[in-house]
Parts: sequence; structure tokens; C-alpha cells
Amino acid sequence: MTLQENYEPYDFANRRHIGPSPEEMTAMLEVVGTESLETLIDETVPAGIRQAKPLDFGMPLSERGALDRLRETANKNQVLTSLIGQGYHGTILPPAIQRNILENPAWYTAYTPYQPEISQGRLEALLNFQTLVADLTGLDIANASLLDEATAAAEAMALAHRVTKSEANAFFVDAQCLPQTIAVLKTRAEPLGWEIVVGDPFKDVQPENVFGALFQYPGVEGGFHDFSDLIAKLHAAKALAVVAADPLALTLLKPPGEMGADIAVGSMQRFGMPMGYGGPHAAYIAVKDDYRRALPGRLVGVSIDSRGNRAYRLALQTREQHIRRESATSNICTAQVLPAVVASMYAVFHGPKGLKAIAERVHRKAARLADGLEKLGFKISPDAFFDTITVEVGPYQGLVMKNAVNNGVNLRKVGTDRVGISVDERTRPVTLEAVWRAFGGDHLVYRDEYPAYRLPADLIRTSTYLTHPVFHMNRAESEMTRYMRRLADRDLALDRAMIPLGSCTMKLNATAEMLPITWPEFAEIHPFAPADQALGYAELIEDLSKKLCEITGYDALSMQPNSGAQGELAGLLTIRAYHKSRGEPYRNVCLIPASAHGTNPASATMCGFKVLVVGTDAHGNIDIQDFRAKAEANAANLAAAMITYPSTHGVFEGTVREICDLTHANGGQVYLDGANMNALVGLARPGDLGADVSHLNLHKTFCIPHGGGGPGMGPIGVKAHLAPFLPGHPETGGSAMTVSAAPFGSACILAIPWSYILMMGGAGLTQATRVAILSANYIAQRLAGAYDVLYTGCDGRVAHECIIDTRPLNASAGVTVDDISKRLIDCGFHPPTMSWPVPGTLMIEPTESETKGELDRFCDAMLAIREEPRAIEQGLSHRTNNPLKNAPHTVEDLIGEWHRPYSRERACFPAGAFRVDKYWPPVNRVDNVYGDRNLVCSCPPLDSYVKAPEPAEADVLASGT
Repeated sequence: MTLQENYEPYDFANRRHIGPSPEEMTAMLEVVGTESLETLIDETVPAGIRQAKPLDFGMPLSERGALDRLRETANKNQVLTSLIGQGYHGTILPPAIQRNILENPAWYTAYTPYQPEISQGRLEALLNFQTLVADLTGLDIANASLLDEATAAAEAMALAHRVTKSEANAFFVDAQCLPQTIAVLKTRAEPLGWEIVVGDPFKDVQPENVFGALFQYPGVEGGFHDFSDLIAKLHAAKALAVVAADPLALTLLKPPGEMGADIAVGSMQRFGMPMGYGGPHAAYIAVKDDYRRALPGRLVGVSIDSRGNRAYRLALQTREQHIRRESATSNICTAQVLPAVVASMYAVFHGPKGLKAIAERVHRKAARLADGLEKLGFKISPDAFFDTITVEVGPYQGLVMKNAVNNGVNLRKVGTDRVGISVDERTRPVTLEAVWRAFGGDHLVYRDEYPAYRLPADLIRTSTYLTHPVFHMNRAESEMTRYMRRLADRDLALDRAMIPLGSCTMKLNATAEMLPITWPEFAEIHPFAPADQALGYAELIEDLSKKLCEITGYDALSMQPNSGAQGELAGLLTIRAYHKSRGEPYRNVCLIPASAHGTNPASATMCGFKVLVVGTDAHGNIDIQDFRAKAEANAANLAAAMITYPSTHGVFEGTVREICDLTHANGGQVYLDGANMNALVGLARPGDLGADVSHLNLHKTFCIPHGGGGPGMGPIGVKAHLAPFLPGHPETGGSAMTVSAAPFGSACILAIPWSYILMMGGAGLTQATRVAILSANYIAQRLAGAYDVLYTGCDGRVAHECIIDTRPLNASAGVTVDDISKRLIDCGFHPPTMSWPVPGTLMIEPTESETKGELDRFCDAMLAIREEPRAIEQGLSHRTNNPLKNAPHTVEDLIGEWHRPYSRERACFPAGAFRVDKYWPPVNRVDNVYGDRNLVCSCPPLDSYVKAPEPAEADVLASGT
């Protein structure tokens, strides 16, 4: 037989993203008890919802082919020097941080730090971020990041309304705020019935008529003011003051907290994160201590572990949608952890002196630029500025803008007769000369003489900041690199082990897909750059949108939402706008199943809808009778139904079309949550099921990494009748609804899902879905008998995830779902999703990326763990002093005296744990109650460790005797 006759095609793309080999899949199918993958899909996915036409995107590209295509596309972008400002600035990302954080899978593949024992590294980095923000703003407490400055301002507005004692219903906005911020504020205020008043703070604000006010510092045109007297007047009228502040400017200027501000917001983009055509970037919010428990989003706090050692955790983490649901006032999923970590490391790398030096250099460049333009006879405003000036050019605005582009620089139009210029950390002497040439100053030459500073003496900062030792560590790259490595080693991310989180789809983020995000052609494009400079982005976004519409069955798509939570809100706002256009603005009832994601009712509430919860039946499906009754009873006001498919319980419900039909028959629209698209791609399309709108978690199904809880993208797809109501943007036109600061959200990371689809092709994407379903059924079958699978479909199959019931172990042995989860850490695994959607259960989603070997290691660990409650049931193990109750075990458990009634080997090396490469959690079980009762949310002193009990004492405490 010749080589040609013996040729077997090899699918490189599938072997990259799909973990099990064909041989392993055959073995897994035998365990599942079905003859083929096709048969399993037929048994799992109802025939009535299957898409008729297979996905076909042409031949999949190899890694090299995809990177060549991306390079060709990137080259269509023109990388000019953008001095546009308006919230986005050139910045220098230190290579050590780029390589060791942004491009390091130990950081970008991590999950949200809900399991603190295996998240101590990124929790410390986020605590550094919170300390950085609190210090710069002069306020008491900051959270662990928000999505962007515009949405942070909207969160601040909502917080002000929530805590104010004013009875006013209007919110004042400084006309010098960023235009995109004003647009988002109007979008968020309208459905809640709040009035937005835009004007001059010193002329138009009427404190007694507003519940809060937002001031920009410095303003979009460069000026800044001391708002202290105005803030005092607001406080006298029981209103709150919010200041949107540039954090780099705050190293030189009086901070908002010293003016009396209640809240400060802003973007940390210029602390090392490239502009990326809009993101991802970390926003910040900081508040007075009085409002710490009303602070939206995530908050890192300091607690202790079971030995009394200091440990970090998410503080107050159940106060929002997981518990409050429809009463929630914000969404905990609105965070940008990876960019926040970059910003914190940028501050650690430079320290307070370095940050101040960068700010002084930026100001000197602006002052030099202004001096030169004044020599040319142009009038500059304002008189005092930090990095932004506005130049009067009369009828020559167009000519100046064109000249600037011809000299490789983008400037900003201000009105019809002025030009705005914002310099930054990347501005070089040749840049200033290019700007002067654009204004006709060909003869001007940059000189090194220091210009006169143009900062007012009464606003120069005198208070200290970043005094904690972490911001004063040795600046040597060796020390910095080791610090980042130490933090990474404390965490468990996908580069170490499987993360089997139900509903979160922690799948492979292929290296080839990640490479383009730091290419200058993608990273250094300003989101408001002229369209002809972003033709590559336009091509990428258009083709990705087309492919996602084909995958989902929708007709149009908006890329603006920069998280899944923002996608939910945008989708509901689109539905709301549709009803309003039809003369039915009164439709405000939203039906949401009890099993829905907690973000669903939170988003509906933020949209101004009234949430009605629909029950579930004994099988975990939507109670169709309850749904029908509530839909018909509210037909006059029904706005929407929010469903997840497959269901949150991991089952393909057979009534999905009936639910859609009932919603439409009673005047509503169907929002189908795209969280579980990993079970649908190539098999069924939401748009064909009757849904009208869905968001897609590109950081789940389409391979953008979680990054420790952000970046993310949540674009929404809609049917044709909703397309006219998709989000628009003040920089690009379109509808009045704006949900994010940038027109295309976090556009830079769209290269990741695009390259994923290019390399997989339609057949590869469909195969990934099939294998995800196979892996979930394999786990369910292997664990059968040891644990009960709570919900299955009509053929006894699960979808892409399964819920196992651990509640019987609590009844028989006092073992909780927390105990099992913490014991899994000893085995080297991130625990599955705990107690959601059903309290006391574990929801497991293996994804298609994990090999059979890793699936078996997980199953072996779970089966071994099941034997430990059995030993308690049989009286062979202590009920409160056992490996489950004391998990997780750390290196400290290997030293000193040992008084526990089980061996150290059993404690530290259970089934599944590697001997050589074992992951050691840095802390024992964290005390959540202590952390909430003693709330500390900034870097504690280095000598603040609580004294640990002696080993014998610790064992006595653990034994409960």
C-alpha cells in the first residue's frame, strides 16, 4: 500500500480545542452506553429544535493561516498617534507586566475568585487595585473594578439614588463630562424615571432639585475646578456628589475626597492598558465609608483562615443577585479583573514617585505644546490644564484636522471652530512638532527647556498616597517578576487543572487566538479614530457579526455590550424601546423562571421592569402551567420573558417553543440568555426556537478568557423587527440608547472569537458542542451510584452540564457542599459551581476542552471524596474532625505536631492530587463571617497577621470539643 493510499486526514483545529481523542471518545461512549456521538445527540437534543442546515464557514484555517488572515486584517488599520483624549490615552505597558500578566495564562485563564483559598494571588492584586484607587481619590473604600467610566458613572448615579435622603428625582451632569458618559447616563436613567439635567455646575445646578450631581475632573475640554463649595451645597440639600476623575491627574491634583465628594469614578485605562479600539479597560468606583455596603460590584476584603492567618476573600459577596435577585440594584458580573490587575501592577512597578513623574512629564508636554501654539497666535483654553487643551481655529477646523492626519496625528473636533488635543505618556517630541506643523508652525522645533507649569496652586495635591510597602518594593525587574510569579503560584487557573464550573464554560483559550490582542495594529487604535483608520476592525466586526448571526439564527447584532450582564441589560432595553415604538410603553412585566441566572432579575430591575418569578416542576423544567397562567394574567402589560436554554438545570426542555409562543401570544418578547450556547452551537439556533433576542458570552462559548472575572463581551443578536432599536453611540450615530463607553465595547478582544471560528470552521464548532455534551454525560454516568444527578432529560441524558445532589450527605454525615468543594481543592481541582441554581448541590460543566484523562482524574477524586462521608456514616471517622471539615490542607499541615485522627498523607494527597506537581493552597479554609464583620478592603500593614493558634489548639478547635 502506498503512502497516498494510506493517507488519513488529521484535523489540527479540532485536536487543539477538543480534548478527547477519537479513541478516548469511543471509550467514553461505552461508559455512557450509546453506540455513537450522533446517537447520543439524538437522545439528548429534542429533534424538534434541531437546526436543519449545518454550519458552513468554508474550510477551517490552520493556526498559521488564521494568524496570516488576522495580520492581513490588522494591516488595514492605520496606527496614527491619537491625541483625541475623551477618556482614552496612549500608555506604556511595561514589558514585564505584558509578558507576566496580560499574556500569561496563569492570569488570563483564571475564574472569578469566589473560591478564596485558590485565588489568593489575584485577590491580593485586586486589593492593591482597591488601595490604589482609594488613595488616589482620597476616599475610604473602592471596589475591585467596573466595566468602563461611563457605566461606572451610571452605577454611581444609581448608588446616589439608593442612599440619598433627598426626595428629588433628577440627577445633574456637568456639561464637561465625557459625551459617552452623558449618553450612558441618559440610557440608564430613562427607564427608572430619573431626569438627567446637563449644564454648567456653577450656573445651572440647583441642589434642592437633584438627588446627586456628577462633575468631570478635569473636564473633557481640559479645565478643572475645586468643587468643594458646590459639594457642600449639595450636602446641605441632602444630595450626593460624584466626581469623575482622571487617576493620573490625581497624582498632582487635589483628590475628590478632599473636596467632600461622596463617590468618585473613572477609568484606569492609562495605567498600562492599550486603547484597543475601546477596551477592555478597568473602571473604578470609590465611596465614603458610609456607603461601603451599598457599593456595587465586587469588593475584596481581608479575613482570616482557620489557623488565624490573614486571607483575602470577596467581601459581602452574596449581597446582590445571588440572594437579592429581583431586589438587586446592580450586577456583580460587571468587572474587569485582568485590566485591574494590570493597573495595580503598573502602580506597583512605578510606585508613587514614578506615577507622579509620569504625570509631571505629561503636563510638561501639554505646556510645551500650548506655548508653541500661542507663539503661532492661537488662543488656548483653559488657562490651567493637566494634559488637555482646546484651541480656537475658527473656520479652519477641517484644515487643521486634515493637516494633523497628514502628519500622522489624530486630534478632536470641539464644536465647529475649535480643536481639542490631549497628550499622554507616549507623546514624543516629534509628536509635538507634528501638531505644530498641522497648525502651520513648520519652523517650530522642540526644545528641552522646562515650560512654566499651568496647574493652579490652590489645587496642587499636598496629601500622600500609596504609602503601603507594596508600592515601594525594589523596582528591579527581577523583584517585580518574582512578585508576579509568587501571586500567580497562589492561584489555580486553567493552566493548572480543569475548572468544572457549571454555566461558566471554562474552556481552552488557545494561545494562537490570544496573540493578536497586543499587536499595535489592534491595541493602539483609539475608539473614536476616523473610520478610514479602522478598516481592519470594521472587517473583523462585520465578518464576526455575520458568523454569529448564522450560528444563532438572528438577523442583526450589536457588539457594544462589554459583558454578559451588559448584554442582558441591552437586550431588555431593546425590547423596551420596541414596545415604546408601538405605543405600548406601559408593558413592564418580565417573567423569569426561578431557576434563572441571578443576573436576569437584576438586569430586568435595572431596566425598570417588574419581575414575576415562574416556578419549576419536579424535573427542574419551567412549570408550563404556571408560565401560561402568569403570561395570560399579565397579557396587557407583558413586556418579556427571560429564559435560559438549555435550562439552568442542564436539560434541553421540550417546551421551549411553547414558552416562546405563549409569550408572543400575550404581547411579550422572548429574551433567551446565551450563557449555555456551548450546548447549542451547530445543533440548534435561538432565533429558530422563537426567541427575539439573546446575548452571547464571548468569554464562554467563543473562547475569550475569563481573566479572573473579566474581560468579557456580551453582544446581543436580535430578530429583524428589533434591529432598529439596537444600541447606538454619540460618536457613530444610531439610536438614542448607549450602554457602553465605546461603540464596539471591548473591541480588541474580538480577535479571539473571530480566530476561534476561523480555525474551527462550522463542522469543528458543531463537534465541540457534541463533545461538550458527551463529556457531561460521561461524568454523570461515572458518578452515578455515588451521587444522584438531580435533573435529566426524557431519555435520562443531561445537556452540557449536570447537577449532582450532595444534600443527602449533609443529612447523613453533616457534610456540606462547602466541605466537598474545599476537599476538591486538596485534589487539585477548582470546585464546581456551589449551591446554584439549587442550594446544597454542585453544578458541573466539563466543556469539550478536557481530555478523558483529566475527566477521569476529576471523577476519581469525586468518588474518593464520597467515601469520606460514608466513613462518618459508618462511625469510622469523626463527625467534625475529618479531612472534609478541615479542607483544604496547606503546607503548614505538614509541619509541627499532628493531633488529627487521620494521616497527613490522607489529608494532603487524596485521589486526583499530583505527587510531584501538587497544587498547594496558600491558606486554609477562609472565615467568611469574620471578614464581613471586620470589613477591611485595602492593603493591611505587613505586621497585621493574626496570631495563628498552635497546631494542637487548632485541632481542638476543629474537633468541636
